[in-house]
Order: sequence, then structure tokens, then C-alpha cells
Amino acid sequence: MLWPSPPAYRLLSTGCAALLLISALVAPATAAVAGRADGKDDRRQRVEGAKTLSGEADTDLSKARAHWIDRGTVAWRADPSLRHFLAFSAKGDIAIGGGDLTGDVRLIRLVPGTLSREQRAKWPHLASYQAFKVDERDAGLVRQALRGQVVAVARDAAGALAGATGVQIPGVLDDLYAKAATAPLGPSGRVIPRLALWAPTAQKVELALYGRGGRAVDDTRPDGDANDDGMNDSGGNDGEGRSLHGMRRDGESGVWSVRGLPNWLDREYTYLVTVYSPKAGKVVTNEVTDPYGLDVTADGVRSRLVNLDAAPLKPPGWDRLAKPAAMPQDRASIYELHVRDFSASDASVPAALRGTYAAFARQDTAGMRELRSLAADGLTHVHLLPVFDLATIPERRSDRTEPACGDLAALPPDSELQQECVTRTAARDSFNWGYDPLHYTVPEGSYATEPDDRVRQFRGMVAGLNRAGLRVVMDVVYNHTHSTGVLDPIVPGYYHRLLEDGTVATSTCCPGTAPEHLMMGRLVVDSVVTWAKQYKIDGFRFDLMGHHPKANMIAVRRALDRLTLAKDGVDGRSIILYGEGWNFGEVAGDTRFEQATQANLAGTGIGTFTDRLRDAVRGGGPFDADPRVQGFGSGLAGAPNGSPANGDAGQQRARLANYSDLIRVGLTGNLRDYVLPSGRKGSEIDYNGSPAGYTAAPGEAVTYVDAHDNETLFDALAYKLPQDTPMADRVRMQALSLATAVLSQGTTFVHAGSERLRSKSLDRNSYDSGDWFNRLLWDCAQGNGFGAGLPPRADNESKWPYARPLLADPALRPGCASINAARARYGELLRIRASSPAFALGSLAEVQRRLSFPASAEGVIAMRVDTGGLDPRWKSVTVVFNATPSAHAQAMPSLAGHEVALHPVQAGSDDPVVRESSFDPATGTLTVPARTVAVFVQREVF
Repeated sequence: MLWPSPPAYRLLSTGCAALLLISALVAPATAAVAGRADGKDDRRQRVEGAKTLSGEADTDLSKARAHWIDRGTVAWRADPSLRHFLAFSAKGDIAIGGGDLTGDVRLIRLVPGTLSREQRAKWPHLASYQAFKVDERDAGLVRQALRGQVVAVARDAAGALAGATGVQIPGVLDDLYAKAATAPLGPSGRVIPRLALWAPTAQKVELALYGRGGRAVDDTRPDGDANDDGMNDSGGNDGEGRSLHGMRRDGESGVWSVRGLPNWLDREYTYLVTVYSPKAGKVVTNEVTDPYGLDVTADGVRSRLVNLDAAPLKPPGWDRLAKPAAMPQDRASIYELHVRDFSASDASVPAALRGTYAAFARQDTAGMRELRSLAADGLTHVHLLPVFDLATIPERRSDRTEPACGDLAALPPDSELQQECVTRTAARDSFNWGYDPLHYTVPEGSYATEPDDRVRQFRGMVAGLNRAGLRVVMDVVYNHTHSTGVLDPIVPGYYHRLLEDGTVATSTCCPGTAPEHLMMGRLVVDSVVTWAKQYKIDGFRFDLMGHHPKANMIAVRRALDRLTLAKDGVDGRSIILYGEGWNFGEVAGDTRFEQATQANLAGTGIGTFTDRLRDAVRGGGPFDADPRVQGFGSGLAGAPNGSPANGDAGQQRARLANYSDLIRVGLTGNLRDYVLPSGRKGSEIDYNGSPAGYTAAPGEAVTYVDAHDNETLFDALAYKLPQDTPMADRVRMQALSLATAVLSQGTTFVHAGSERLRSKSLDRNSYDSGDWFNRLLWDCAQGNGFGAGLPPRADNESKWPYARPLLADPALRPGCASINAARARYGELLRIRASSPAFALGSLAEVQRRLSFPASAEGVIAMRVDTGGLDPRWKSVTVVFNATPSAHAQAMPSLAGHEVALHPVQAGSDDPVVRESSFDPATGTLTVPARTVAVFVQREVF
């Protein structure tokens, strides 16, 4: 629709001519009123200068409050009695001036309507919005409009501007370009390379190829539209050391593609995407890397075109790599490890290899010997913190700056100086947890001895871990990007989740992605499949998985299940999936889609971390102002620390009772429908106002008491146990706490080093605390990391008053005897878990039938598993967790007269205390020493 020119507007607004104006607003425009002599573009006009007749209007074009959800519908909180339009400009020059739109504007008419039931279900957060339907006469303009600036416009009956806002376009892109869901993307072709980029809103895309190489080949495809987007390739050098190659657009999918020559392989490339950018407010040309790229240059500056099947990218024996036996998810025992932590402090690793993938390829180091030992005990998987290409570590060693403060170990253990030194270089040193994605499907380069060798060395790490008997889990972070400079320059406004006003959601910490959108969801699936096939990854842990749709996670599961050894070299069904099912942020409560949260994933086989048992064992929560709130494993049962945060005696008893029930639910695999001795189901036990039990099967629970987030278990116990607790008793409480996770149904998970009392000197958030606070010390003579100075100020200063006296106390720094004892106890727990199917019953029905919780005293939990017909050796297995400072006699009348003994692993333990555990066959009483977990087995009699 065209607006009259300013003189005509003034004329029509006098007297009864208002009727003529209204007619002009709703009638098809003609070339005569368009002001164009040729009549070919009867909807184009220069619009400027008109003032609103209704006062100030909301015309902030920096916001995007209208949502174009499909080709025919716009959802917008706007008055339906006004006239509404989508104004668009290929030039990207629409602005507000003089109270009206200015720029080279074309219009799509909108008419009021309603959202259908299907639309409200698909877009629940927009369910209350007014719907506006695209006038059928203008439907042919939709694709054209999306390749420029789009503005939603409201005008009153007199034609005055009543409102204008930017438009969110992901929904309409998913509708119009649905064929992109199956179109080839990224690099492909073993000999003749082909590159393809989804950029439906781009006006032009060129391939920039760096270095010498051949000319592009015409990539016209029979099913594409070789429309005016087809570009003749110049292949010429543009003076910047690169040749530019035009790419052809397929109008049905929005994919741009180009084919090249064999000599393109191993060359660097980028895309030049000419597109309207709402952030810039104009049409721009962005030079971008390939979101589907498989290799990059140092620091991810450019993509590199590689064939991952090429021999130079494979370590010796890669194609013949033998995997450790697959393990069902409910039997998995997982060790959470950071690549740099693993070897940065290991003197047995050559200095040049410390902190790198290559350290895993050497089987003769202290770290690898320890991993092999853990595997022999029963550990099944190593979970690697982020190892995709990340943004915050300079990839060349020469570009990094490490702390240079002399001997940090010589400083007082409660000093502020260590953290001051580490913080000064944190932004440029070699350490970061890595939750800041740059390229999702490329290995991180700072962990390679040379960033250009990242692919081969990453594969060498996987091979080294597999040869040590361990499968490999990869921590993936598809829920956000490091910045909007990733992905958004390709399809502005699409890949990131936008709030109601068009600003990018950051509840994840950073710009949140939108895997609910078709092509972001596909990117997640395709990336995971690539890691599985090309890098032989055995599992994936999804960061902030609750920000993904459940449908996206199911799509990942199904894509992996389709992988076979015969076709893909990978048994996809053996790959495990789990993640953080937290429910928060702009998506909380299924506001936008059914989320992949703890409760929603019940029945899918996808695991989630269970915070219920974690908090019950440790006490309190991760964000307590006073860190001394006690739990089952930290002194609440008989060893009060005097903190007022624990409440009075009655409150402590009530909390201990609730914690004990939370642990019982956790021991079942957090089953929703398991019925406890009280008659209540797991879902009827309260956890901070939410159901404690939420899984449908034990394998959907990942049970843990510490992870990289928050204080290590040792540090939590340092805060919570009475300060005068002897180190020997601290070791016992460490082992008892870990036992609640190891001897539970479902997946068990531990943070690397907790089996050896690892400390981060009370740092609750060590993501950027350097090597110093994140040390993983394989040599017990170096200690466990406690007393390394006050933890970094930014996240810990409020806890310094509690931390100072603890860090200064030499009695809290364990020696070799304590560290080795803790390691031995954890190894025994792993061997017990692996010794019997008692700890992997597999289903709700089997857990309900076989697992019971006999009545026990405060601070004690007894668990009995009937293993008749399951275990060839034992008829039952009984575990007693005694968290009290006194020995406990556990009545088990059903065992009277039977042959019961301490588990062989504990009977042969070097721990003299656990060997004191005993059984009285006359009464069936099990006696367990203080602060001890004891496992008893009833022999099968034939």
C-alpha cells in the first residue's frame, strides 16, 4: 500500500476528504498514485514528513516487538482497530523522521485475525497477542521483504503513524524455507569440494578463498531456482590475498552453494554475507566463518576446508581403534575432567605437552596411570569439559600471558596475594572452563601443541583414553554462544532467542541460542552426529539442557540411534546422553516450548543431573550466604558446627529427616513413582517446593555430590564439618558422601580429584581462576590444593571471613596417608558397584520389587537389594550408610539365620575401621562403625 505524498496528504486531510483517505488506505494502489511513470513497481514510494495526529507513538525501530510467525501471520500487541502493514526496504533505510517513516519503503497489507489453536500451541508465549494476517494480494512479496529491512507499522484512520517496531522473523523463515532442514550444509565432497551456507535473508553471498587455488565450478542444481541470485564466479584476487567466488542461491531452501576444485582442500576460507543487519540499522557485508566448518585457523579467525578422512588428520591406528565395551547408561560411572587440569601440574608429562590433548596419548604418565587404575576399579567414562573451539583462550602459546608472581606456594595459605596475581592475567592465560563457544564442531586449538594440528591431536586423546579402558563423553554447549558475533551475522535475528522486545536473551550467561528454531535445532543435531562419527565420542553432556526443547534432544537421540558400525563406524545406540535439566530463565515453565528439563525428560532415556541427593548430602544449597549449612554427609547427624544457619535442634532433626528421604529417592535413581516405606511416592517428597522424584527409569538420573560448579566436596566439608574434625574422619565423610552417588541406581558421576580429596582452596566458581586454583595433583606429596590462598575475590569475597581461619589451619591440609586412603575408598566403591547387578536394576518395576529401605535410626540409611535370580553369587546386597559419630546396630530380622558377610572388597580393604563391620546371624543385626558405609552380601544357597 502506498501513502500519498505530503502535499496530497495535506489536501486529503481537510473537510470531507477524510473518506477519500480511508479509501486510499484499503484499496489497491495504482501507478498513478505511486508517483512512478513506468508503473512496474506500484508499491514503492518515498515516504517522509507526515506527523502523527495522535501524539507520541511507540516508534522505536531498535526494538522488535512484532513476531512474524509464519508466511501468513504476524503476532503483535497492537490495536486491531488501526491499520497495519509490514513496511520493507531492500536498501535497509527505513527510519523515523518528522513523525513518520522515511526511506525507500514498500508495503505488505495486514488485516486483523486470530491465532489458531495450532499457532498458540507452537508459540505459547505469544498466545495472548493480536494476530494480523498477510493480505492475500501481497503474499507474493513475503520472500522479497525478508531479504531487507522489515518494520511493522500501525496507522490511525487519518493515516498518521500510530506505532512502528522491528519484526522478529525466525518463524516465517522456518515456514518458508522448511526444505533447508534436509539440504546439504557446510563442506562436503572428498575430491571435488562443495560449500553450502544457509543464509535466506542475504542479498548476496560470496566465498572468500585464501591462498592459491582454482576457480569455482557452476553449482546450479536442478531443484534450485537459478534466479537472479546466481552469480558468475570471478575467481579474481581482491587485493587482500583472497579470491572471491560467487555462490548460487536456492530459492526454496535459502541455501547458497559453490563447488570448487581439488586444490581448494586445506585452504582457508570465509563467507562474505551481504544482509540487512538490525543491529547496524543498514545493509552490511559481514565476513564470517562457516558455522558447519570442520577446522579453523588459530583463534578461529577463518575456516579451513578439510577432509576429515585424510590420513594426515588421523593418529596411528585411528581407523582400527578398539573401543572399550559399551555400557548402558544406568551402569555408567563418569569422571568429570578438564583437559588442561589433567596434566598442567603433572611433572611426569614433558613440559611441552602439559595441558594438551597429547598428554592423553602417553600411557606412561602419572595421570594416565591413575586413569587406567580407575578404569580397572570400574570407572567407565571420562567426561571432558568443553573441548570444542572456544573464544576465551588465545590458541597460540606466544599470545598467552601466564601469572608471573614467583613462588605462589611460599605465600601464606590464607593470603589475598595469590588470587590477585592469578586475576591479573586471567583474561590472557591458558585456563578457562571453556563454556564460551566459538565454533561448535571444531576442536579447541589451545589444547593442541600447535592449533593447526588440533584435529589429529584431539583424535589421539580419544584413542589414548579408549586404550586406557575408558569411553569419552564430551561436554557440549549449544545453549549459548560467546557473543552475537557468532552466527548472527549470517542470518541476523535468527539463531539467538529474542525476548519480547527483540533483545537477545542472556539468562544462560551469554547470548542464548534458539534451538527451537528449525535450523538452530538442526545445527545441534548435525554437530553432535559429526562428533560421534568423526571423533568417536561415546557420550554427550548438554550444558543448560533445560534451555533446549525436549523435541530437540529427542531429535539428537534419534539421529545417534541411526548410526551403525557397518554404515558409520559407530554404534549410535551405545552413545549416552545427559545434561543439566534446570528450569529457569525466559523459557522456564515451558513458556515457549516443552523444555528438556528434569521432569519433562522422564521416559526418554536421556539423563539429568539430580540436585536432590547432592544438596541432601552436602547440606543447604550452592548459594547459601553462610556456607556452613550441614547435610547428611557433613555433620548434620551428630556433629553440629555451631552455625546459626542450621537452626535449632528441632529444625535440624526435621531437615535431617527430609534429607534422608531425598537420599533414599536418589538411591532409587530418583524415580518418580517409587513408593517409600512411608507410603509416599518419590514425587511426593518435597525438594524446595518441587517433587524430589521425577524420573521414569533409573538411567535417567545422574547422581553426584560434586562437579566443576561450586566448591569441591572436600571444600564443602571444610566449611560444614566442625573445624576440629580430625582428617581421618574427614576422609571417612568424603567416602560416605561419594558412596551415596556410587551405590545408587542410575549413572554415577564424580568431579576429577574428589577421589583424592581435591580442593580448589574454597573457590566456588573456578572457571577463570587459572591453573593455580584448579590444580589436579597426582603426586600426593604436593597436597590436594587446599591452602592455596583465598579464592578469587569476584565470586568468593563474601565467604572470605569463613574461609580465612580454615585455610590458615594446617590440620586441614591432608598428607599422603589421607589422600591415598580416600583414593582407596573410592576405588572400593567402584569395585562394589561393578560387582553386582544390584546397583543397576534398570527399571521402575525392578527397583520397586527388589530395592527396599529397612527402618533405621536418625543419621543412618539402610538399603537392601534382593538379587535372587540376578546375581549368581548373592541372594541380597545390603548397604548401611552410617553418617553418625557412633557405631550403629542395624536390625535386619529377615537376615537372621542366613549366611551374610561383609562384601569381599571391604573384607579385603586396608581400612581397619570398615573391617570392624559385623553380622550377628542369631538376630540378623548388622553393626557398622561410625562414619562408615558398609556393604553386606547374603550368599546364595543352592
